[in-house]
Amino acid sequence: MPRIDSLFVTRLYRARLSEHGPAIDAQELEASCYSIAEDDEAGQAWCETEGYPGYTSYASLTDLPWRFPIFADLVKVLDAHVAAFARDLEFDLGEQALRLEDIWINILPEGGMHSSHIHPHSVISGTTYVAMPEGASALKLEDPRSARMMAAPPRRKDARQDMRGFVYVTPQVGDVLLWESWLRHEVPMNMSDEDRISVSFNYAWGD
Repeated sequence: MPRIDSLFVTRLYRARLSEHGPAIDAQELEASCYSIAEDDEAGQAWCETEGYPGYTSYASLTDLPWRFPIFADLVKVLDAHVAAFARDLEFDLGEQALRLEDIWINILPEGGMHSSHIHPHSVISGTTYVAMPEGASALKLEDPRSARMMAAPPRRKDARQDMRGFVYVTPQVGDVLLWESWLRHEVPMNMSDEDRISVSFNYAWGD
């Protein structure tokens, strides 16, 4: 009988924020995101200049945990989730732990999207979801082998998940998703007439 093994698996971590304390109040986190967006004139200007739909603090604010205590609590929770994922990935971290490199807010209105990208120079990236109205877009993850498929035929529509070229993950408010930072991903167009709000982050290794 032939033997077929799956090699070089891509891992996706999904959990509820509440699995690690302290508790994060979803309404307070949403209100904080809107408050920061309203006051962040530099971020607003960057979004307008770059044609970014909605708002992101990615290019303007680097100190969210200092500005709002709920973000400091959120980082404590994320640290625990990232540590759990790192154990699953069997990383040999030596004397150095993974540390938060940056954290930012994303507010995507109706029609907003974020094109396919990776997070260079980081180890683990992820997102936690603050507002996901009905019709808000899922996270689209791309098979890292896609660029090497050459002249291969397409996969069947009913192909099992680990053989698909793209996987769509629909998170709920309070979910946290983690993946290795080299995994290409995108946020398709928000088809809801309400904002899709998330907080994204990167973790690095070393000093």
